Amino acid sequence: MKNILLTLSIVLGITPIIKAQTTSLPCDQLGMSVNVGSDTNRIKLYHSGQYLTHPQSYNVFTWEITTMQGNIISQDTIVNSSNYYIDHNTPVSDTMNVVVYLKNDSAILPDGNIVNCFFEDQIYWYEGVYPSGTIYGRWEFVHGNVGSNVTDVNENQIDETNFNVFPSPASNDLYIDGPKEEYSLQIFNIYGQLFQNINNINGKQKIDVSSLPIGLYILKLNYNKSFKTMRFVKQ
Repeated sequence: MKNILLTLSIVLGITPIIKAQTTSLPCDQLGMSVNVGSDTNRIKLYHSGQYLTHPQSYNVFTWEITTMQGNIISQDTIVNSSNYYIDHNTPVSDTMNVVVYLKNDSAILPDGNIVNCFFEDQIYWYEGVYPSGTIYGRWEFVHGNVGSNVTDVNENQIDETNFNVFPSPASNDLYIDGPKEEYSLQIFNIYGQLFQNINNINGKQKIDVSSLPIGLYILKLNYNKSFKTMRFVKQ
């Protein structure tokens, strides 16, 4: 019966509609954890996206570990692996920021987009006491944050304010297609720290973001006595 229907479709010139097969869970169902075996100066991080996103061989993880002041402790790009090892000399009294960006151009999310997931959390050294009285310690995530989908920006919001910001993720340059009238912009990280402040610009602009640490940023656009905020990822 299927063969007959397919033959009729070809004869009549009807193109069969084939729905893309979902090959990954949504970003907000993926996350990170600290593996057993980590100690004070060596941390083994695990990412569930490797085993829940297919084809696995196309999974690209861009990791960056920093101090809370933004100094880089470790960074690397890993392909087809769920684990990331960190050798460091950061005191156990300090909290570290963990950022990882998962991209797979061949994997399909339930919404039909390719996989572009961003994750950020902090790890700290937790100490407890066994019933025997022995003290133990381990690295743990502060929040247990899940991922967010950063495939694109909300186009309806952009049209309403005559702005277009791309690409996201951005590596070196961020392009802004703005109105002919004068506007200004600021770039903040998710903690509210100001990284760039540009005034008295108009039209199309190219912003150098190569020096920004890997992470999620808020772009605030001030125009015509109002403002708009948008997110972008620096990879």
